[in-house]
Amino acid sequence: MKFEYKARTKDGELQVGNVEASNKDAALNVLFGHGLFVLSIEEKTGKRWYDKIMNLTKRIKSADFMIFTRQFSTLIASQVSVSDSLATLFKQTPNPVLKEAIYEVSNDIDAGFSLSQAFEKHPAIFSEFYVNMVRSAEITGRLSEVLDFLADYLEQQALLKSKVKNALAYPFFVIGLFAAVLVVMVTFVFPQILPIFEDANVDVPFYTSAILKTGVFLGEWWWAVVIIAGLAVLFVLDYFQTDEGRLVLDEVSLRLPVVGKLFRKLYIARFAESTRVLIRGGLTIPQAIEISSRTIGNKVYESILGGVSEQVRKGKLLSKVLEGIPEVPPLVSQLVAIGESTGRLEELLKKVNYFYSREVDDMVENLVTLIQPILMVVVGGLIAVLFAAILLPLYSLTQSF
Repeated sequence: MKFEYKARTKDGELQVGNVEASNKDAALNVLFGHGLFVLSIEEKTGKRWYDKIMNLTKRIKSADFMIFTRQFSTLIASQVSVSDSLATLFKQTPNPVLKEAIYEVSNDIDAGFSLSQAFEKHPAIFSEFYVNMVRSAEITGRLSEVLDFLADYLEQQALLKSKVKNALAYPFFVIGLFAAVLVVMVTFVFPQILPIFEDANVDVPFYTSAILKTGVFLGEWWWAVVIIAGLAVLFVLDYFQTDEGRLVLDEVSLRLPVVGKLFRKLYIARFAESTRVLIRGGLTIPQAIEISSRTIGNKVYESILGGVSEQVRKGKLLSKVLEGIPEVPPLVSQLVAIGESTGRLEELLKKVNYFYSREVDDMVENLVTLIQPILMVVVGGLIAVLFAAILLPLYSLTQSF
């Protein structure tokens, strides 16, 4: 979200601008962290679907961001100052959006902001997880080590996400291609056959008549169908940008057969790894869980883990809280309990991440193996039904002569 604000600096100077944050409280925290006294702050409204389309041109590839982090780590490890490192990265970065962000971060560093504060002003690029890791590194003096660790983390997450996308891309492509062929056949090919049946007074089955009449309708009213479908798509996109819409979408994704189980394991792996990294960076367990909940990419788990963070903050053991959550497998709470009792929570969370990452890999490989024959059978069956609806009446027609 983008917020417009009016504020005064410590010197009393009026400042007006925009700040991006997940919500209003987060925006206020960013402004307070920069030493500003906020006079007013309002969400900058706009057409959500339009913003979504525009943002597609402003995305940063995971590979670009990972390379930036890796190069930044190398420069810091070589005893190059933060300002000089950013200047070098600005020249080498090809992505224009990331390049602009580096330029603004560099200016903020020169103005006296810390690196984490400068990153915090760009939440669309530097996640809360990323900013908190950098903030902990500033305290401990291990910036190079943390940046290198972040680069490894980003690479692992990108690889895992890529595997899931690749597994799901093939069936969506095949189904989409079949739908396109179906529309062309029903709209342009089959209506040419309808006059033959009418002239010969051939009785056609109900499903054949329905297909032929649908084709005639689409041939005459295709423009209306396109407009209605376009408006429906825009409405759905707009709805899914709301908190309620994202929650519904995430709930549906978790309930899908096979794929839902895959997503659950993926989110558990992300939760374990990000929580472990944040604890290693010096954050408390409740803080680490709260931040992790906003980085795994699912509103359902964000809500669940937000409640877990509150319970742990009240003094309950993490393993005991996780035991009563259906969305968290029993193995997770058992391993966490071992980690709490032995003082090796980070190590056991790493084992959770490793186990479920392997499970995701295995499921993805099995999906890729099974999807092709299943799709061939399903699509072949649909094609058989489609052509049978036309060939059977044609056979009856030839028998009448």
